[in-house]
Amino acid sequence: MAKYALYAELKAKPGKEAEVEAFLKQGGAMAQSETGTVDWYGFKEDKPGVFGIFDTFDDEAGREAHLNGEIAKALMANADEYFAEKPIIHKITLIAEK
Repeated sequence: MAKYALYAELKAKPGKEAEVEAFLKQGGAMAQSETGTVDWYGFKEDKPGVFGIFDTFDDEAGREAHLNGEIAKALMANADEYFAEKPIIHKITLIAEK
């Protein structure tokens, strides 16, 4: 079981929802090459303009590599253009799974 995770809250600027969705699809493709990332999910919540990223890692080294990797760099580089607020990134320790 993966022990570490990240959850990023993303609130799209009005009119930028399609760009955020496309960005998340591209992020999923980019995550395929990250050896330390176990799972990577980009999603859209049931609230207008609210998206997120949830990803898991076996160890802290994998999580830190992801936080310093290309997806995170692209997220922050596009934050002012796409998001109404700065993305909030939560570090999570997983304690159970099914």
